[in-house]
Amino acid sequence: MKNGIAIAGTIVADVVKTIDEFPEKGMLTSIRSVSPAVGGCVPNTLIDLAKIDPTIPLYAYGSVGDDDYATFVCNAMKKVGINVDGVKHEKGQLTGFTDVMTVAGTGERTFFTMRGANSAFDPNEDFLFDIGADILHAGYILLADGFDAEDPEYGTHLARLLAAAQSRGIRTSVDVVSSTGNLFRAKVLPALRYCDYAIMNEIESCGAAGLDARDADGKLIVANVEKAIYAMFEAGVRDTVVVHCPEGGFICRRGGQITAVPSLDLPKGYIKGSVGAGDAFCAATLYGLYMGFDDEKILSFASAAAACNLSAADSVSGMKSRAEIEEMERTYSKQSW
Repeated sequence: MKNGIAIAGTIVADVVKTIDEFPEKGMLTSIRSVSPAVGGCVPNTLIDLAKIDPTIPLYAYGSVGDDDYATFVCNAMKKVGINVDGVKHEKGQLTGFTDVMTVAGTGERTFFTMRGANSAFDPNEDFLFDIGADILHAGYILLADGFDAEDPEYGTHLARLLAAAQSRGIRTSVDVVSSTGNLFRAKVLPALRYCDYAIMNEIESCGAAGLDARDADGKLIVANVEKAIYAMFEAGVRDTVVVHCPEGGFICRRGGQITAVPSLDLPKGYIKGSVGAGDAFCAATLYGLYMGFDDEKILSFASAAAACNLSAADSVSGMKSRAEIEEMERTYSKQSW
């Protein structure tokens, strides 16, 4: 019986700033526009899901402060029918926010984030009694302090939570934020032991496996992506691993073969920004898993959903309905690998 999708983790307000270019250290560049938007795994993924299919029950879990950003983000979720009863308002805390620096013309972006109330979100196992959903997706590892906190038995608090969710028949899924540092594998691998689905980009998946995703020229090392997928199954992923990158997507079921689908070939000038593109791909992937799509359809649908996201500077405005996404699949040809 399908009861919807719950997303737990980071909630932030994005301040999207379009710039001419990334300056060298100590140099100046111009900001062309500034706009507020929702950000973080919880609002991005859930609002995308609500736009794809408003009939699915959706639930948000996380922590915000008691400021205007909290009101802004929660209202944005409620407006599209998302249940925000699981969002805690932390007194005296700032809602997490991120300055998103986006280069005009290319959509390339860099993030400067303030975690704020996200650091206070550390759900114990009792939290699962409130989960009526079929799937619990958690993100982002490496950005949610409560998730990453050490646990003597499970490795991290998130791993303990995922194990408890699986024991209650809830399918579990994780996402990771692209980050640097020697804690990457220490925080990601424990969670993989207790997840049904792992959805990451090429940097995150290869990082979890201790591999380079790209060569010195920036070219994708496909063999390493494939090795990373199998390494995640070895780490404990029960069901499905999905890896996305600008070139395309990869999916594999436990014991099966890897399926790869290239990204859409979008016309010049189409891309307005890439913030939230990974969450858009993730939302469409979760939708495909929830609806029982086959592997090629999941990747094709998720690629088109990510392409919709690229048409807007913020993280969610570009998302379309399922019918419109499928029209995107039919309209544009695919890139060559």
